[in-house]
Amino acid sequence: MFHPTTGEVRVKGVRSCTNAVLHPWLKEELSAVLKTLPEPSLLLTAEENRLLWESWREGLKIRVTLPAQLPPLRMLLIWDNLTGHKTPALLCWMFRQGILPLQTPLGGSWLNMAESIQRIIVRRALDGQHPTNPWQIIDWLEAVARHWNDHPTPFEWGGKRSLRRKRARERRHALGGSGACIHRPVRIHPTMLSKWQRAGQLTH
Repeated sequence: MFHPTTGEVRVKGVRSCTNAVLHPWLKEELSAVLKTLPEPSLLLTAEENRLLWESWREGLKIRVTLPAQLPPLRMLLIWDNLTGHKTPALLCWMFRQGILPLQTPLGGSWLNMAESIQRIIVRRALDGQHPTNPWQIIDWLEAVARHWNDHPTPFEWGGKRSLRRKRARERRHALGGSGACIHRPVRIHPTMLSKWQRAGQLTH
C-alpha cells in the first residue's frame, strides 16, 4: 500500500496472496491508517454525504451498490481489478469504515502509483542479488521498504521530475529505428534522386 502525499509505503512479504492472507492484512493496515486521520470536521446531511460518495464514482461504467446508510467518507483506495478486490464482504467492511475503493480500468495499472513504488523497491532490493530462498527475497524487500519510509518521497502527477524529462526530450532529437537520440539534428544530404524529383515538380 502506498500513500502518494506522504510517500509512505506499507509492505508485507508472504509466500502466497490468497484472500485469506490479503484481506486480514488489508483490514489491519487500513484501520491503522484511519486512526491517523482527523475526524471529519464538516457535518453533512445523509443526502449530502451520499452525493459526496457518488461524486467520486461519476463516469464509472460499473458501480458497486452502496449501502443505504453511509458513514462520512474518509479515504479513497485505488487498486486494480483483481477478483479478490470485489469480494462483497470486504467491500461492505470498507464502506462501514468510510473507505471508497476505486478500481483502475483494465489495462490501466500504470494509473496506480503503487505500481511505481513497487518497481522502485523491487529494483533496490533485488538488482544484482542472487537469493537462494523466498525468505531472503521477503527480508530484502521489507528492509528496503523500511529504509524508504525513513525518508519517503511524495509522488505527484506532472511533478518536477516530469518537467525535467519534458525539457530533456525537447533538447534531444530522436533517430529512427533504435530509438536513440542525439543533441543536434542530423543533416540530411540530398541524393541525386531527390534533386531530380524536386527539379521535375510542376508549379502553377
